[in-house]
Amino acid sequence: MTGEAPFRVGLRVEDVSAAAAFYEGLGFKQTGMLSSPDGWPIMAILRRGDLQLLVDALTGMPFPDSERERGTLAGPRGLGVVIGVAVDDVGAAVDYCRSAGCEIATDPVDAPWGERYAEVVDPYGYAWKFFQVLPDPPHDSLGSAYDDWFG
Repeated sequence: MTGEAPFRVGLRVEDVSAAAAFYEGLGFKQTGMLSSPDGWPIMAILRRGDLQLLVDALTGMPFPDSERERGTLAGPRGLGVVIGVAVDDVGAAVDYCRSAGCEIATDPVDAPWGERYAEVVDPYGYAWKFFQVLPDPPHDSLGSAYDDWFG
């Protein structure tokens, strides 16, 4: 084992330094930074447990010109993807995100499937779900979710 994180998520942002600082506020620790030849940060590597974030600059990286790359540059970024992270205090995570200018999509709520969660969209367009398992979750969390959604 090399000590590498088993889960990696790459995010593209306009301001790598600001994004890295924001994600550090979510409990990630910066483990590396790469700057371009002119000194601008173009990649930050952050880690939180088994999850590694690779925060890359929208411009300045040597990615090949492709239809996907052109779509990434045009945005919106992160559409349809939600990054879930277990936290000790969902309310505190939301308070931090609110103070950083995030869009709060779902305020903290206790779900019938046995977790307290909230969803936010960060200043870089990425959706995050912060959750904590509630004491005494239901035995059948999928069944509880189904019943809640479709009754």
